[in-house]
Amino acid sequence: MDWCLLPPPTEAIIAEGQVIKGRFIGDPSHEYEHTVPKKVGEGEAAYEEEVMNHIKEETRLVATIAMIDKEATTVPRGAFVKNPLGVVKKNPCFRGLPVSEAKKLSSFFHFTPTVYPKKRSLLEMADLDPSIDFLDSLEHDIPRGCWSLQFEQGNSVVVLRSLLWIGMTFYHVPLTPQYGSVYIGTGERNDDLPFMI
Repeated sequence: MDWCLLPPPTEAIIAEGQVIKGRFIGDPSHEYEHTVPKKVGEGEAAYEEEVMNHIKEETRLVATIAMIDKEATTVPRGAFVKNPLGVVKKNPCFRGLPVSEAKKLSSFFHFTPTVYPKKRSLLEMADLDPSIDFLDSLEHDIPRGCWSLQFEQGNSVVVLRSLLWIGMTFYHVPLTPQYGSVYIGTGERNDDLPFMI
């Protein structure tokens, strides 16, 4: 078995990899064919011609991993801090969420930079701590209901499952700094979710 590094995800790779639907083949050198309309000529003589694009499965895999990271990677509130210079680092004082807070979806954040910041009222902003509330909360995700929050083994482990990326599971043991996530899925985004809720 040969292990190789994947290329870094760029915006172009992510856009190119999202056009292919269906399950992965398992061969990184496999090429998918995708037709794209292209305008040829200028003025009144212009016409559209279909051009065949070849997209490698390796490129599609990079795009899928980047999208899963962007839309489903989760951390508990307070696990990371942002200093006044804007540097984000692991919070050495994080001792876990209390059980009462772990029951709320608002206590869990996306571990990605804020893309579309939610506009908050002054009253909401008064309750926020800028050093730990700099990430997007899962409670504002669209469509509403795209996360399943459950307690397992009584109140000893909280488990979050993404319904958008089926197979993405996050866990946190309340009152301890233990948390993590794993994705075991098909690599297909559940675009039918708004119709299922």
